[in-house]
Amino acid sequence: MKRYRSVTTMKKRLIELVIERTFKFTDKPTFKLASGKKSSYYFNCKPTTLNAEGMYLIGHLLYDIIRQQKKWKPKGIGGLTLGADALSNAIAYTSYLKSDSLESFVVRKEPKKHGTMLWVEGNVMKGESVVITEDVITTGGSTIKAIDRARKCGLKVLGVVVLIDRQEGGREAIEKLGVPVRTLLTREEILEAYKKNS
Repeated sequence: MKRYRSVTTMKKRLIELVIERTFKFTDKPTFKLASGKKSSYYFNCKPTTLNAEGMYLIGHLLYDIIRQQKKWKPKGIGGLTLGADALSNAIAYTSYLKSDSLESFVVRKEPKKHGTMLWVEGNVMKGESVVITEDVITTGGSTIKAIDRARKCGLKVLGVVVLIDRQEGGREAIEKLGVPVRTLLTREEILEAYKKNS
């Protein structure tokens, strides 16, 4: 296993992984986004978030962002399935390695049809504080759904941590709800690294 000497080195390596596995670019807008718009670039995060090294880097870097927020004392971290799941699990695992204890949870897109019929799966209870995770934000729609559902289930949302911000208004839309957003990577810095490598 590779040892990383600094957060800067870890972030640089994560950007390399994102460019290798996640980032797609074309001259013409051919990628259809969840919002319905077309774009010349696309981030499919799963090849990075489900990769062992990617999980290690994401878990450590996002965990550090959460712990840098002095007012945030979350019990759990989670978001709308499926994009948020790998991030939440990586952060929770990292928290255990650091003798901390953050619970990972999942916000369903629809309630379970049998058994407990829960919207939120995991060991977080009404009244507890949580941080919402998201792999990519564009308009912020998925993140806002996760925040709304978590609040309806009685959870107190402290903030949002995002792997990649496409810088298309999503962050601002989320923060209008009074929820602070902390981002690890932006479209701008990934594009800059991509152009240098090209």
